[in-house]
Amino acid sequence: MSRITARSAAADNPFTLPAPRRELAVNSADGTRIHVEEHGPADRPTVVLIHGWTCSTLFWAPLIRDLTADFRVVAYDQRGHGRSGTPDRTGYSTRVLADDLSAVLQAVVPEGERAVLVGHSMGGMTLMAASGRAAVRSRTAAVLLASTGSGRLLAETQVLPPRFRSQKVRDRFHRLLLSSRAPLGPVSGMSRAALKYGVMAAGSTPEQVAATARIVHACGTRPRSAWGRVLAGLDLDAALRGITAPTAVLVGTADKLTPPVHARGMAAALPACVGLTELEGLGHMTPIEGTAAVAGVVRGLVRDHLPVQENLSVKEQTV
Repeated sequence: MSRITARSAAADNPFTLPAPRRELAVNSADGTRIHVEEHGPADRPTVVLIHGWTCSTLFWAPLIRDLTADFRVVAYDQRGHGRSGTPDRTGYSTRVLADDLSAVLQAVVPEGERAVLVGHSMGGMTLMAASGRAAVRSRTAAVLLASTGSGRLLAETQVLPPRFRSQKVRDRFHRLLLSSRAPLGPVSGMSRAALKYGVMAAGSTPEQVAATARIVHACGTRPRSAWGRVLAGLDLDAALRGITAPTAVLVGTADKLTPPVHARGMAAALPACVGLTELEGLGHMTPIEGTAAVAGVVRGLVRDHLPVQENLSVKEQTV
């Protein structure tokens, strides 16, 4: 394959991240460096994407490709993931997730402006953890919590087959799954099959599974394990109720990691829930498995909750 053909194939691949318009490094409160990317026109409404456990900005490639025609899209690597810094063993908590988001928003959303914030899985938990931060509240027009939960993850997770009825056995298995430091090794047919079973729906395509495997396998064992321990003890119910911006909730009905019971509970608890979307037959990786549906919810939030003067580009406002 020629270099030109290879570049064309990459450009046509929905799971290849487009070249960002701008990249920057933001220092969080404890000095951890956070890698940030900006895509799309600078003068369009801003959407900020916050990925989940074991992922990176690459996770958002299909959604970024969908949204950048109309929006300025900002994505960043959570600490310990992608190109962000990996902290020492004390640098993992929901508090530092909130610190990181606050630092990123202050760097990319000028004071007086707002954005739609989209959090998937641990990214949604980041938004909950940051609900009381003034720098986050003042910059938030609306929120999308996708495939996430505020607590009781071990009790509700359904990765272990239902025939294992003992809650103690199920909790122990799921805790081990989250906190394991076993290396994943290279992507293989077996690892793709395991990931498809655990985090995707039976109907997910080979391309979607392969993209997910590449992303997850790239996460280091230490941050994977450290964040897994944080998730195992997650309790953000009170923080969830602190999200006062208009908030949509989205989940796949075949999600084993954060099943629909979480989404329904969050929708009932949120002060300003503007809709619960259950995507039939999709698993945990909804932005990859159902990109168009997720993009549709994001577009609706921008349309409904960013004022007209924020929702139009400078060019459109002056025509």
